[in-house]
Amino acid sequence: MRSQSSLGGLVAKAGLAAVLATFAPALVAIPVLADDAPVMLQGKPSNLADLVDSVAEAVVNISATQTIDDNGAEGDQSAPSGTPLDDMFEQFFRNHGMNAPHPRKTASLGSGFVIDASGIVITNDHVIGDANDIMVIFNDGRKLKATVIGKDPKVDVAVLKVESDKPLKTVSFGDSDKMRVGDGVMAVGNPFGLGETVTAGIISARNRNIDAGPYDDFLQTDASINKGNSGGPLFNLKGEVIGINTAILSPSGGSIGIGFATPSATVLPVIEQLEQFHETRRGWLGVRIQPVDEGIADSLGLGGVKGALVAGVDPKGPAKPAGLQAGDVIVKFDGKEIRESRDLPRIVAATPVGKEVEVVVIRDKNEITKTVTLGRLEDGEKTASLDQAPEQKDSDAGPSRSLGMELAPITEATRKSFNLKNNAKGVVIQNVDPSSPAGDKGLQAGDVIQEVNQQAVDKPADVVKAIDAAKKAGKKSVLLLVAGAGGEVRFVALGLD
Repeated sequence: MRSQSSLGGLVAKAGLAAVLATFAPALVAIPVLADDAPVMLQGKPSNLADLVDSVAEAVVNISATQTIDDNGAEGDQSAPSGTPLDDMFEQFFRNHGMNAPHPRKTASLGSGFVIDASGIVITNDHVIGDANDIMVIFNDGRKLKATVIGKDPKVDVAVLKVESDKPLKTVSFGDSDKMRVGDGVMAVGNPFGLGETVTAGIISARNRNIDAGPYDDFLQTDASINKGNSGGPLFNLKGEVIGINTAILSPSGGSIGIGFATPSATVLPVIEQLEQFHETRRGWLGVRIQPVDEGIADSLGLGGVKGALVAGVDPKGPAKPAGLQAGDVIVKFDGKEIRESRDLPRIVAATPVGKEVEVVVIRDKNEITKTVTLGRLEDGEKTASLDQAPEQKDSDAGPSRSLGMELAPITEATRKSFNLKNNAKGVVIQNVDPSSPAGDKGLQAGDVIQEVNQQAVDKPADVVKAIDAAKKAGKKSVLLLVAGAGGEVRFVALGLD
């Protein structure tokens, strides 16, 4: 189970979240009613005994052990080399176990569930990590050694296989997209190594982003989730798995009623790929995107904050030949609305490789539809970077100031001063007034302005002229395309008030 101190903070995996072990779970009595069907009592589903009986045998404990080499000794205990006594000292240290690797074991404990009677078990990727030995423990005490069929750290899921002399009890996935805030749920797992434990609650929120990975779309629940619950199932009241328990929000590491489960709609396509190919095969569009804020929406005339802004197009990606370009705002992909930028990577990744899809973009205030044949993300990640362009000649233009920025041409001197790449083009920011519009948006010395209002610039006067033109036209903001010191490219809208 991952522990998180804040929604935007660091997610600590089970093996790293040692603080969790110092907290014991609170024991809460949930009244049971006489009715057979689960009902809600003070926000909690009750009378779940039959439901627990129907799924308990399919929920398992996962024990993962990794053997690593540990030098153990601090500092270098060997004698200086190059002396006649080298062989004698080497033999001495070997005999005394000094300065030699000492194997040691690290272990993690989590949960999982069986989805196929032949022995297919699902858990979190962070539960097993790089374990050398994985044991699946059933509620009747049986222990079966597991092999890894495939795993995916991006959605934190792993598929295991065990060999059993008899068919195993299974659970099936439900549709997480149908879950509503307030629906009752039940978590089953092995918190704190106590053994099988059942907790109940409701769906507290949907579509949560906790910065755990590129496809965050978590279900939030108040069902108690603690260390050891990782990889366990979150059930709806029909006994269907609608999520995999993955993380919690907690200042201390213990449950405070804010837990997160990866929805079944997110993990199912990945599980199917891992079972079939032993690896993921995600769709790839080949664009770099960023969120649309109010300033950007106003600059582009979108009429509201929506979509994913294309900050760059991979020259070797599928989007390039389809005609997508920087400055486009993607508002629909394969018939699905893109309400915010983080929707796009998840939807694209879940789309089959090679599928021909329609992409609706807003360009120059008009909706345009492009057809793209998706590539494979894993291939795109292996694509070599482009060769650097020839070095740009020094410009004769001098420095200028605008919106709190001191601007300068890219010359040999500024290239060395700010460690700019040989193929850097545009206008470099030499200094930023922290109280200015540029300072408010995080621009800093060394950033390179490539475009202003989607027009390329190569000298400071171009930037000043474009900003002045925007002011005269009554614009409230101006849109810059900026390359940061680390090479990332993003759009920045600066207010003109």
